[in-house]
Amino acid sequence: MDIDSILTSYPFLLGVISFIIGQILMPYILQMAKKKELIVKPNKRTAHEGGIPNIGGINIFSSFIISYLIFSTEQIDFSHRIILAGMYFILMVGFFDDMVELVPRKKFIGELIAGFLLIVVADIRLTHLNGFLGIDQIHDVISYPLSFFVFLLIINGLNLIDGVDGLASGLGILICAFFGVYFQLIGITYLSMMAYALIGALLIFFIYNVFGHKKKIFMGDSGALVLGYTVYMFVVEFCEVNASDMATINPSYVMTAAPVVAIAILAVPLIDTLRVMTTRIKKGKSPFEADKNHVHHLLLSIGLKHREVTFVLLIVSLFFIGLGLLLSNVRIELGILIVIFCAIVLIVTLWRIVDKDTKKGKNEK
Repeated sequence: MDIDSILTSYPFLLGVISFIIGQILMPYILQMAKKKELIVKPNKRTAHEGGIPNIGGINIFSSFIISYLIFSTEQIDFSHRIILAGMYFILMVGFFDDMVELVPRKKFIGELIAGFLLIVVADIRLTHLNGFLGIDQIHDVISYPLSFFVFLLIINGLNLIDGVDGLASGLGILICAFFGVYFQLIGITYLSMMAYALIGALLIFFIYNVFGHKKKIFMGDSGALVLGYTVYMFVVEFCEVNASDMATINPSYVMTAAPVVAIAILAVPLIDTLRVMTTRIKKGKSPFEADKNHVHHLLLSIGLKHREVTFVLLIVSLFFIGLGLLLSNVRIELGILIVIFCAIVLIVTLWRIVDKDTKKGKNEK
């Protein structure tokens, strides 16, 4: 068997290749970051001490793109080129934001341009609601705005959740693992390869980020935005193939409630982002104003350490992924309500623990 046949049969091997490339590149990325002082200092959103290199996104993107372009068995057609061009553009938006801290308006415009390349030019968009509220195929007037909304929600949700060691990359690994396996099972090889290649790139970053000590590196907005960009593509293709291409899928793998599964998979970053933004608006603040009210900050406030917070939230994410699979063929409205209910129960429980811990601290003083 030649390498193309091997990778087509075992696309997860692309993850191994991406991991090896990432391991080779990482020392040079760290060296460059220290030499050019490309570091981040503690601020309103972070929970670390000292200056840490924050260009992990460069290593993630480089490992992914090199492994995919060299070893992918799929032809790189126009749509593929646009997808990769948009990924590079969103990487640069995040990189400039890491370096000079772009004003929200400029960053938002950059995200919209990347979204335009992916949604309009590459035509990666939601065209069905999978029967939600009795609606199947939707008109372009609804399709494009809805797709942009979902795009911005996902990329910013994964960006904002990146506040403790290993959390965003850990969630990314879990999300990509689900989509990698699913696309492999239904025969969409290029998406499966993309997912596995990203897993390898994220895994080497995760090791340095969580266990690096003196070699610690942060993902930065460059990495978080690239991750969100790619996850959006997986989510849309997942929902679309289960709405319009069901006849081409093995019936065992059809998920009629694909949107419910997608929401469950992304429950941790999406629900936390919506909760935080709603809280800011209620207080009369900008929904984009940085603070320490995210779920990982609340867990840190009750005494958990970075790794413990990451472990807890990854377990919660696994719970929601399992829940999504259990609800994969229920009525969509019911499935969404169940996911939201479970999320509310967990959030209320956390708030009570935080309040109890806060009152205990005050009483001890």
